[in-house]
Amino acid sequence: MSEKKNNRKIMLAGGGTGGSVTPLLVVAEELLKEDKNLEIVFVGTKNGVERKMLANFSSQIKYLSLPSGKWRRYFSVHNILDIFKILFAFLKSFSFLRQERPAIIVTAGSFVAVPLVWAAAFYKIPVLVHQQDIRPGLANKLMAPLARVITVTFEKSLVDYGPKAVLTGNPTKNFFASEDVIKIREKYNLKPDLPFVLVTGGGTGASVINDLVAEALPDLLSFCQIINLTGQGKHPEIAKKIKPKLEQFIGSYQAIEFVESKEFINLLRAADLIVSRCGLSALTEIAFYAKPAILIPIPHSHQEDNADFFRDKKAAIVLDQEQLSAKSLSAEIKTVLENEKLRAELSDNISQSMKPAGAENITAIIWKIINHKNNEEAD
Repeated sequence: MSEKKNNRKIMLAGGGTGGSVTPLLVVAEELLKEDKNLEIVFVGTKNGVERKMLANFSSQIKYLSLPSGKWRRYFSVHNILDIFKILFAFLKSFSFLRQERPAIIVTAGSFVAVPLVWAAAFYKIPVLVHQQDIRPGLANKLMAPLARVITVTFEKSLVDYGPKAVLTGNPTKNFFASEDVIKIREKYNLKPDLPFVLVTGGGTGASVINDLVAEALPDLLSFCQIINLTGQGKHPEIAKKIKPKLEQFIGSYQAIEFVESKEFINLLRAADLIVSRCGLSALTEIAFYAKPAILIPIPHSHQEDNADFFRDKKAAIVLDQEQLSAKSLSAEIKTVLENEKLRAELSDNISQSMKPAGAENITAIIWKIINHKNNEEAD
């Protein structure tokens, strides 16, 4: 039997948007709880939101960047240009893998991960792909044939991915649950006697939702207070729209571009109602903390499938962006805030809508794969 070092280094890959990064960071937190000296490498894009999201892990996780190309399902000259990006990323991935020699690669989607996973096949490095959404994304479809295991959030995905699929649920950041909600509201100068609505369009924000909220502010602020997570670079747009009426909004409306994971959970827990896009990371957190929610999926996208799931379970109010106006959005928010029974039903239903302990379940599978690989190499 040959003697080989027990390799426990883990490589995470994702980026471009926060949706593919959040579950990886939750898994990283869980892994580091079990082994504080664990080596973790994160491969993301050069200028994506993931760099900011990793701020809390700067001393524990090494960051590497790859060019990120993608294939659009419509004609675009960018498809041609991105072929060269993907090829360069594929070649660069070999260098990363030779240098880092990870025991496993874990990804939750994103095109930045695709060339890395393809290159990993040449080194026989096991890959775990996590499928968050109900509808399989193209990136995950491209990586699935090379994956050792595909962990999934919903039972439907077991059919989509076959024998490799394991139902685990989606990781959620539940390790800040002991924070005091009253102190959170005081920190953000929220009035104790006025309902608090948290608006989020995901890590990169949603201009359409930002615009609707800005237009509806005179009406909204007559019955609630709002913190709007606008997304990176979108604050100037909002500031320009509300500037003529800024004085009347002071104290009841706050526009914040980006908050770290802990602060997002703090705000989520303190809110009386969430208005959100339908990315699975946000939905998982809303479900874990049992928050009533109004969901506005991106039209003609996988988010509509996610939204349909929650609507069918009567776990959220789902609005069609293409039929939505500032007036109708304000009316929906007011209806939910004024109906205590409805909020309780939404809260109860969403809390039961998803399999719990996603991070723990995925972490257990990661250790199982690593231990099996190390045992094979030791024989």
